[in-house]
Amino acid sequence: MSDEASRCVDLREGEARLADEGRGAKRSLLIVCHANVSRSVMAEAILRRMLAERNATDRFSIESGGVAYYARDGALASLDARLALEEIGIDIAADTVSIDLKRHRHLVSAADVIFAMTDEQVAMLREGFPEAHGKAIYTLREFAGDSGDIEDPQGQDTSVFSACRDIIFECWSKSLDRLLA
Repeated sequence: MSDEASRCVDLREGEARLADEGRGAKRSLLIVCHANVSRSVMAEAILRRMLAERNATDRFSIESGGVAYYARDGALASLDARLALEEIGIDIAADTVSIDLKRHRHLVSAADVIFAMTDEQVAMLREGFPEAHGKAIYTLREFAGDSGDIEDPQGQDTSVFSACRDIIFECWSKSLDRLLA
């Protein structure tokens, strides 16, 4: 076998090994909203539960963060969001805090897929985060085959938080098989 033919065989074998290793690798998911205190917190918790129910938690690394100018590290998750999750049997720690993605750009860089709650957040990622270029970015509703934004319930009645939670739950329910494929 010629040296060139041998190099081609080695290259193909190396590519096959990488593909095999990639199948076992965790996919990194990033869930985004403006401040990372309500919608993305609920979306992360609901997705974690659904993956656990399918014995698929080991296949994904999941983070969430905020992209707005007012997003801050360490802001406590909304009590209303925590209560809305408790209504469906999901408890998150009272000391769950937000992540400001402007300060933690490595999370954007590491993400294989990014889910946002609104078209505006998708635009913010594409315009303000060079780390997001070339990434698969969807609104959660878009990924679920729907259209429209998931509006921010912040500052509204607890029933609005529950309705927001239900929309997020429905989106993950519609798209979980796609995510697992």
